[in-house]
Amino acid sequence: MTPSNMIPDAVNYAMASLYVGDLTEDITEAMLFDKFSSAGPVLSIRVCRDVVTRRSLGYAYVNFQQPADAERALDTMNFDLLKGRPIRIMWSQRDPSLRKSGVGNIFIKNLDKSIDNKALYDTFSTFGNILSCKIAQDESSNSRGYGFVHFETEEAAKKAIEKVNGMLLNGKKVFVGKFLSRKQRDKDLGDRVKSFTNVYVKNLPDDFNDDKLHAQFSEFGKITSHKVMLNDAGKSRGFGFVAFEDPKSAEESVTKLNGVALIEGKLLYVGRAQSKAERQQELKRKFEQIKTERLIRYQGVNLYLKNLDDNIDDERLRKEFSVYGTITSAKVMMDDGRSRGFGFVCFSSPEEATKAVTEMNGRIMGSKPLYVALAQRKEERRAHLASQYQQRADNFRIHQIGPHFYPPSNTAGYFVPALPQPQRFFGPGAARGTPRWSAPPPPARPALTTGYGGAPWHAPQRTLPGPRGSGGGSGSARPITGQQQARAPRVKTLMPASLTPPASSTPLSSASTQEQKQILGERLFPVIQTMYAGLAGKLTGMLLEIDNAELLHLLEHGDELKGKVEEAVAVLLAHQAKQANLQATKE
Repeated sequence: MTPSNMIPDAVNYAMASLYVGDLTEDITEAMLFDKFSSAGPVLSIRVCRDVVTRRSLGYAYVNFQQPADAERALDTMNFDLLKGRPIRIMWSQRDPSLRKSGVGNIFIKNLDKSIDNKALYDTFSTFGNILSCKIAQDESSNSRGYGFVHFETEEAAKKAIEKVNGMLLNGKKVFVGKFLSRKQRDKDLGDRVKSFTNVYVKNLPDDFNDDKLHAQFSEFGKITSHKVMLNDAGKSRGFGFVAFEDPKSAEESVTKLNGVALIEGKLLYVGRAQSKAERQQELKRKFEQIKTERLIRYQGVNLYLKNLDDNIDDERLRKEFSVYGTITSAKVMMDDGRSRGFGFVCFSSPEEATKAVTEMNGRIMGSKPLYVALAQRKEERRAHLASQYQQRADNFRIHQIGPHFYPPSNTAGYFVPALPQPQRFFGPGAARGTPRWSAPPPPARPALTTGYGGAPWHAPQRTLPGPRGSGGGSGSARPITGQQQARAPRVKTLMPASLTPPASSTPLSSASTQEQKQILGERLFPVIQTMYAGLAGKLTGMLLEIDNAELLHLLEHGDELKGKVEEAVAVLLAHQAKQANLQATKE
């Protein structure tokens, strides 16, 4: 088989790219290179991973230099075992329109559980070139009894349907038909709902049996079968099925008996019998609809409150916020009767909620500054943090000329470029209210000094304490000359494992916004450094985008700070993965 016969459109496969699926989580690019390099020179390999957890998604792309080598790998390695599992190889389809069009795609069901991907491929390959072939599997990698085959041409698909539909495969009669999209299936399902003969009945009395069920439904038409489901003790489980000969009889029984009370206080449910998949789909659709309606209803009016004092309850919350408008609900979240430190207040209009956020955010309630913001879903918060980081990352280049932050000596060789707002990167112990670094660092590594927590940083101008008894006393300082700087010893002290914030928020409340960021940054940095030493500078800069009141709350609650740091790390990894993917695409 020549490459031109295997590849219908040379433009689509110009990069000789293969999709490799059904991979175990521990398979790496190196393993795939060892596997596929025997077929020919490999240009690149990428295992697709989750942007947050970095776990393999179970598939990869292998790019060869020559299409003939990619074809050889497809012909000789498809369904080979790799780490005990057969891999599935097909041509990479960069254009999703071919997959979504459904041309040449067929659906096979009622398959024997022993039929795997290779057996399905061997069965249908006689009808034409196959672009992809897959057996649907459950969580335990067992066959679900159905699968899909995507042919290169529509003619091959029609021939397969004609020849195989109704045949016996491993002793089971299989159905083969044209693949239908979910939208088409939902439309067909809607038509079937109007015409049904099988009825599901629930909320039946405990003493109900088959005879009583037949007597209850026989007035609506001829019944072909009926059954009350029983438990191990032979008593009714409260539900059963009735099958009518005529759809009109089934529809009439639903209309007349649904909602009838056979048991006092319990209404009978009568409806069309559904498969498990249909019930799950319907419940999912209803849940999504309720979820969407709730989001629309409370969009812009529901407030999230954090850093609540322990003695604040629902009534206090309602009283404090009622001055800004009509409150529909106010709730402090509790755990075994104790406040969890956060809650929600819902107003009747977005204008009232906006006013409450403006006025109450940062205000002292009890003994703590309150954090108030519009309530967001977790996905929205993560996306917002990712957007902030991306916007900030786009403002500078990794090797730009400018101020640089030098982390402690235990991470030597790694540096983080400063942002255009240098005060956002905090080296511990820097002087409050002053620029961090006013000039680029010299070529040689500068001498180190220590500040808050003993962490070193680069300081363009450094001072030494004046002599005791001089006019400045022990607290005065004098500039270091060049020779003194060369002779200055390296000072090393221990970094504290944790940081205890001040008991009062008065210093923050009396400081300016810039000074508050400065103070909080100096306190955040050493704490974050104990978690992620090499990323402490970046993570501190990211967290400083958060409101000051929430930052203070995070410092007071170590578990929440840890969670927020891990969330920032996830965003950072996602950005790095995106950059790596862009680089791989360029290559």
